Amino acid sequence: MTQELTSPSPAPQAPGTGRGPGWWRDAVIYQVYVRSFADSDGDGIGDLRGARERLPYLKDLGVDAVWLTPFYASPQADGGYDVADYRAVDPLFGTLQDADELIRTAHDLGLRVIVDIVPNHTSDRHPWFQDPELARQRYLFRPGKGESGELPPNDWESVFGGPAWTRTDRGDWYLHLFAPEQPDLNWDNPEVHAEFEAIMRFWLDLGVDGFRVDVAHGMIKAPGLPDIGHGAQAQLIGAQVLPFFDQDGVHAIHRAWRRLLDGYGDAHGKQVIGVAEAWAPTAERLALYVRPDELHQAFNFQFLNAPWQSDALRSVIDASLAATASVGAPTTWVLSNHDVVRHTTRLGGSLARARAATLLMLALPGSAYLYQGEELGLPEVTDLPDEVRQDPAFFRGGRATGAVGPGTDTESAPDGVAAGGQDGFRDGCRVPLPWSGELPPYGFGPGGSWLPQPADWGGLTVAAQTGDPASTLELYRAALELRRRLPGLGDGPMSWAPAPDGVLALTRPGLLCTVNTLGHDVGLPAPGTPLLSSAPVTVDDATAQLPGDSCTWWAI
Repeated sequence: MTQELTSPSPAPQAPGTGRGPGWWRDAVIYQVYVRSFADSDGDGIGDLRGARERLPYLKDLGVDAVWLTPFYASPQADGGYDVADYRAVDPLFGTLQDADELIRTAHDLGLRVIVDIVPNHTSDRHPWFQDPELARQRYLFRPGKGESGELPPNDWESVFGGPAWTRTDRGDWYLHLFAPEQPDLNWDNPEVHAEFEAIMRFWLDLGVDGFRVDVAHGMIKAPGLPDIGHGAQAQLIGAQVLPFFDQDGVHAIHRAWRRLLDGYGDAHGKQVIGVAEAWAPTAERLALYVRPDELHQAFNFQFLNAPWQSDALRSVIDASLAATASVGAPTTWVLSNHDVVRHTTRLGGSLARARAATLLMLALPGSAYLYQGEELGLPEVTDLPDEVRQDPAFFRGGRATGAVGPGTDTESAPDGVAAGGQDGFRDGCRVPLPWSGELPPYGFGPGGSWLPQPADWGGLTVAAQTGDPASTLELYRAALELRRRLPGLGDGPMSWAPAPDGVLALTRPGLLCTVNTLGHDVGLPAPGTPLLSSAPVTVDDATAQLPGDSCTWWAI
């Protein structure tokens, strides 16, 4: 199944950012959900060639790197996170040559490229799982309970709903913390370790600059696979350590990978990174994933899930910065991704709050991740018909991880919308991007789109917003340009300044950021000259009127 490159020489490397060592410490990284970004061949599914053709847009937007979701050979039971061959490109998305050309084009533009690696599970179509003897060595099979083994080995539940175990024709059971088509690997087997190190080297040789590690908290299970004794276990993820998630043993794997990444980087004169998608119950436990000998970044889901309240935001920011500072790592901020309700909708269906939250995030020290379409202010699509939905959690009657998390603003969500999303599932944040035109598919590709786009997105397209100073797209472009231009804004020091109730004020080198989380204007002495604001701010007689649900950057 593995494809051959016609031009196997290493891709040229991305130039340095000019910001010294550790480019990731203040990088802004843009997530491309490949099947929904840009379609080059008219089949309605985004692909690698379409993504490559749109890379100049990302360069102009002002990001530093691109993270690509899985494009590997897969039956697509879970949007490509069920991998059958980690060294091949699925024909839906192109060829290995297309991947090579995308990486080269990105590097020519000065953009780095991060790809997903999926180590907790494979597809059930993976050659290992297809071989009964290999499967029982390299995956987690157990005998069942009951008189004839008819009951699952324990009470673990799938993140997607239903039991986490499926019985085979031979009478034993295999573990799948996600869909049944995604059997969990046995990381007690050294051959599993060796295979994933080889996979990493394969893609590093092709020129990638790092890996986003899917379910980085999940590879190690507690000895004996003990019962949890609690239903609705998906709701506990990120709230407590579970016997199948955030076990201390995962850190030995990440330390081994850090040695590989550092060794490869030293040998090839580049810096390559690992990014943990890790759900941990506290900022302190999340920081364990970014200790000096582990991965470089970890997504900050505590920040993503924080309610739109000044005290709550300040508490999360303080805890996050303190935890990562204790291990010498940068904090990695995120508001949206392909697994959660878009923050325009999650924050009460308020574009004003979403714009303000973005400016706050980009003013914080560390690195930031943007999810495709948030720069357009795209809302969650909450009225997809059942016949087009593809999230496996929908078909299992469960709930996707992170689709709705602690702190989600439900009180002000639109009527009929489950905590801002559609029944807690993930298709609504994965609707293909609108690029141009008044009608679907809005320039997404020469055909239609694999999920239907709303009929009222004509005003949200890239073309419609480009050049409009009031648009969300131009707000992102201006913020990213200022972030690059102001020294120390990305990875410099931060301190809090006095502010009225409901308002946050934080200082960065040469800049003060104010955030009004209230639904009405708040007046305060003008702290300086306005540089950028998510909503029009007025200064009269040295008094600034901060609009409700707004964020302003001031030169000081």
